[in-house]
Amino acid sequence: MVPKNYQHILALAFAIKEINENPHILPNITLGFHIFDNFYTAMWTYHATVQLISTLKRLVPNYKCDQNYTIAILGGLDSQVSYYVATVLDIYKIPQLIYGSAPVMNDKTPGLPFYQMVPQEALQYEGILSLLLYFKWMWIGVIIMDNENGERFLRTVFPMFSRHGVCFAYIERIPRLTFITEFYSLFGKLAEVYDKVRDSEANVLVVYGESDTIMCLRWFQYVSEKEHVTHKPNGKVLIMTAQMEFTSVILQRTWNAQLFHGAISFTIHSKDLPRFQQFVKHRSPLYRKADGFILNFWQQAFGCVFPDEVEGEVVGDVCTGEEDLESLPGSFFEMSMTGHSYSIYNSVYALAHALHAMLSFRLRDRAQWDGRGLKFHNKQQWKLHQFLSNVSFHNGAGDKFSFDKNGELIAGFDVVNWIIFSNQSFHHVKVGRVDPQASPDQVFTINEDAITWHSWFNQTRPFSVCSESCKPGSSRKVKEGKPFCCYDCTPCPEGKISNQTDMNDCYKCTDESYSNKKQDFCMPRYTSFLSYEEPLGLSLACFALFFTLITGLVLGTFLKHHHTPIVKGNNRNLSYTLLCSLLLCFLCVLLFIGQPGKVLCLLRQNAFGIIFSVAVSCVLAKTITVVLAFMATKPGSRTRKWVGKKTANFIILSCSLIQACICAVWLANFPPFPDVDLHSVTEEIILECNEGSTLMFYCVLGYMGFLAIVSFTVAFLARKLPDSFNEAKFITFSMLVFCSVWLSFVPSYVSTKGKYMVAVEIFSILASSAGLLCCIFFPKCYIIVLRPELNIKEQLIRRKE
Repeated sequence: MVPKNYQHILALAFAIKEINENPHILPNITLGFHIFDNFYTAMWTYHATVQLISTLKRLVPNYKCDQNYTIAILGGLDSQVSYYVATVLDIYKIPQLIYGSAPVMNDKTPGLPFYQMVPQEALQYEGILSLLLYFKWMWIGVIIMDNENGERFLRTVFPMFSRHGVCFAYIERIPRLTFITEFYSLFGKLAEVYDKVRDSEANVLVVYGESDTIMCLRWFQYVSEKEHVTHKPNGKVLIMTAQMEFTSVILQRTWNAQLFHGAISFTIHSKDLPRFQQFVKHRSPLYRKADGFILNFWQQAFGCVFPDEVEGEVVGDVCTGEEDLESLPGSFFEMSMTGHSYSIYNSVYALAHALHAMLSFRLRDRAQWDGRGLKFHNKQQWKLHQFLSNVSFHNGAGDKFSFDKNGELIAGFDVVNWIIFSNQSFHHVKVGRVDPQASPDQVFTINEDAITWHSWFNQTRPFSVCSESCKPGSSRKVKEGKPFCCYDCTPCPEGKISNQTDMNDCYKCTDESYSNKKQDFCMPRYTSFLSYEEPLGLSLACFALFFTLITGLVLGTFLKHHHTPIVKGNNRNLSYTLLCSLLLCFLCVLLFIGQPGKVLCLLRQNAFGIIFSVAVSCVLAKTITVVLAFMATKPGSRTRKWVGKKTANFIILSCSLIQACICAVWLANFPPFPDVDLHSVTEEIILECNEGSTLMFYCVLGYMGFLAIVSFTVAFLARKLPDSFNEAKFITFSMLVFCSVWLSFVPSYVSTKGKYMVAVEIFSILASSAGLLCCIFFPKCYIIVLRPELNIKEQLIRRKE
C-alpha cells in the first residue's frame, strides 16, 4: 500500500460532500461514488469497469436494476489504466475524467470519451526545455520507465532538446515490476542505472516516470554494489515530471531521502483549501464504518495495529486512534492538497457543473420523475458530453477551469523545489510556473533565488555541460565519437571572428571591416593612401620640391656661366638636357602622392619611366661623347666624324624612344587604373593604382636598368682617360649610386604593402635622381661658384699637361 494515495480518496469524498451541501449546485440531487481497486493489472481494471456499469454487487453486463446510475468515471492515475477503462466506456459513451497524465490516449484512441484533468503533456516538455535553457544545463542524463509512455517521451523530447543544443549523456530505462519474481532482476537493473548516474559527468538528471517511479528511485542507494571513490561532488539535480509525487511504501519509512533534496519537479497546479485540511483533521478510525480505507491506512501509516482487527496476540504498537496525521512524513501523507488530489477535486466539480447544466436545459426526454427522484436512462448518458466539454467554472480556491477542443484542461504547471530535512520530513516550495495563457515571454517563469540546491553544490547554481563554453574568438569543434555538445574550442583563423559564445563556426568580417586581436569583434577599416596630409607624404613632397629647387639653381648656374670652359667642355647641351630631365624626375614624384585617380594612374609610372630614360640616356650620351672625343684626338682616327651634337642627340632620342614604345604598348594593352586593395593590410582599405601588368612595369624598370648598366660600364672603362674635361669618373660614381638604389628597390618594393610601396618608389626616384645630380654636377658647381680661378682655359690646359 502507498499511504499517500489515501488523500486521493479523501479529495473525492470532500468534493462530493461540498457539492451535496451546496444548494446552488444540483439541488435535490445527491451524488455518490464507488471506489474499485484495479491492482495495476489489465484484468482487474476491466473487471472493475464492468462492475461500475452493472448492478451493484452483480457482474451482469448491460443489466442494471437499481436506482443508482454511473454518470461518469474518475480514474487513471496510471495511463494504461485510463486506456483500459476507456475501451469499455466507449461502448456506453460514459465520460471518463482522467486525473493523471495519459499521453497514450491521444495516440491510440482519438475517439474515446475522456477528459484529461491535467494540462497538455507537450506543455510539460516545453517547460523542462525552458528550465534547462534558463540554467544553461546542456549535458543531461535521462531516466524513463521501460514502457510505451517512456519511449513516447523520448521520441518527443530528443529532437526538440537537440535542436536547442541540449544533448544526452545517457538514457536509462527502469523496467516496471509486474511479478514478484522479477524483484531480483529489477534490483540488478536499478544498480546498473545508479552506477551510470553516479559515474556520469552530467549533473542534471531528467526523470520521466509514473506514480510508482519515486519508490524505485529510493532503492538506488541500497542496490549498488560498486564503491564510488571520487574526490569531486557527485550530487545530481533531479528534474521530475508531474506524474511523480514524493511517495513511499511502508518499507521505505526510515530510508534516507537526501537524494531528492533540491530536486525540481513539475507538478499539477494546485491551491491550498483550508476547508479540506479541516476535513482531513477530523478523520478518525472511529468512523471506520463510513470509511472502509481508514483502518488499513492508519495501521500502515503509523505502524500500529488495532487489536480488534487482529486475530490472536497483538504484535507491535497498538493504534489508539488519537495519532496525529500532521506528524506523518510528507512521503506518507500531506495535509495540504496535492496536485493529483486537486485534479480529483476539480473533476468532481466539473461533473457536477456539467450535470447541473444538463438538468437545467429543458429537453423533453432529459429525465423522468417517478416520485422517488430523478432517474436517468443509460441511453441518455452520452448527452452529458456536450455539457462537459463546454463546462467552465471557478472552484472554491478561485481557479478557473475549462477544457479545450481536445478535452484537455486549459491550465499550466507549477515548478516546485523539493526540500528534504535531516529528519526525512518533506517540504516543497513553489519556485516557478508554466502558464500557456500568459504572454510569450512569461509562459515560463522561475525564481532562482527561491531554489534550495543540494548541499553538494554549496548553494550555488549547478553546472551541467560536457564542455566549457567557447568564448568569443573561438569556435566549437565536435569531439569524434562524442555527442554534439562535447567539443573542443579552437581559435578562429586569421581574418575570421566569432562574437558569441559556443559558435559552431567563425565568419569573415565584411570588406569594410577587420577582426580585432581577440577575434571577437569586427572593427571598421580606414582608407589608406599616401597623402599630403600625413607626415610621410608631406616629407617626401618637401624633399621633391627641395631637390627641384636645387636642380633649378644648378641649371641657372650653368646657364649663367654657359661661356666658361668647364660648362662648354662637358657638352653644354647635354648638361642642360640632363638637368631638365632631373628637374622633371623630382617633380614626377608629386604624381605618386595623393588619392589615386584615373589620370594619375595612367601618368605616374609611364612619366617616371620615360623621364628617367631620358636622364640615363643623357648620361650614356655624355659617357660615349667622352670616349669618342678621346679616340678622335688620335692621329688618323675615323671617329672624328662621330663627335658632335648629332651623335648625342641620336643616342638620347633612340634610347628614349624605345622606352616610350614600351610605355605605349603598356598603355594600349594593360593600362593602369585606380584600384582597392582589401587584402594586403588587415586594418586598411588601400587605395592604389593597379599597374595593369606587373610584367610591363618590370620591363620599364629593366630597360632603365639596362641603360644604367651600359652607362656605368662605359664610364668605368673611360674613367682614366687623360682629359681635363673627362666626366667619366663622376658618371661612374653616379651610375654606381643609381644602380645600387634601383637594385635595392626591387626587394624593398615587393616586401612592403600599401602606401609604403609608393613611398619606397618615391624614395628610389629621389635617391637616384639626387645621386646623378650630386655626383655629376656638384663638383662643377663647386669650381664655378667657389673656385672660379680654376674655370679658365689656361688652367685647364695646364692641368692637362
